[in-house]
Amino acid sequence: MHMSVLSAVQIAVTLGLVAWMITGFTRLPGRWLRWKMFCRATFTIISLTGTTKDGCTEPVNVYDYLSPGSFILGPPQLQTILDHLTGSGRYDRIDGHGRVLSARGEQPVEVRDGRVVL
Repeated sequence: MHMSVLSAVQIAVTLGLVAWMITGFTRLPGRWLRWKMFCRATFTIISLTGTTKDGCTEPVNVYDYLSPGSFILGPPQLQTILDHLTGSGRYDRIDGHGRVLSARGEQPVEVRDGRVVL
């Protein structure tokens, strides 16, 4: 009888964990038992064009300046990278447009003269 009680507890715990993992992917971010990675992460999808000192334009890939394996990029991190690229003299100006995806939904974002504008 002791083994059947242990099996019942194991089954109950397993079912509880499965239910908890399933609720982590529901649409209600920020509530108790939700997976924080999806609740608080902010993703930026953006196309940027950099203008060099001689007036040439070229596409800028901000993900080249993130640490390996990083893909979560919010507006503050984007602004830091833009400041680095313009401050280092690589580009005189960076412009672009895209979308910011977060728990608040999807918002348009623009970069004008190296400044992130939501």
